[in-house]
Amino acid sequence: MPTRPSASRRTVLRGAAVVPVAGLGLAACSGPGGSGSAATPSAPVDLGAESDVAKGGAKLYKDHNVVVSRDKSGTLKAYSTVCTHAGCPINKLQGTTLICPCHGSEFDAVTGKVVQSPATEPLTELSVKTQNGRIVAGPAA
Repeated sequence: MPTRPSASRRTVLRGAAVVPVAGLGLAACSGPGGSGSAATPSAPVDLGAESDVAKGGAKLYKDHNVVVSRDKSGTLKAYSTVCTHAGCPINKLQGTTLICPCHGSEFDAVTGKVVQSPATEPLTELSVKTQNGRIVAGPAA
């Protein structure tokens, strides 16, 4: 049985130095508070009054990871606000642009499309309807 050469001291020390650096790369893609995962509603949720979303505007519902927009014709759209780049919950809405706090991805709240990378995939569309003057959103049907 042939013998293997043992690793030199230099090789072992280099390996030990690389492991913590690799861990930092993984931590960088997690969301604030160390968690890269956020949940989108798995069942319909009542978000509030239909009048809360103006024509041509959008409203961010941080507690539910949902944004609801209304186009100029009055049609409502809803999207998950879990960033498609690294799973961070998006917590900022400027006009109709959603901004992810983790890496700066931006999304159009009316279409769900990416307007600034690093994200490349659009936001997940959710079902949305009005019931008794209230906005109800949930998983796509």
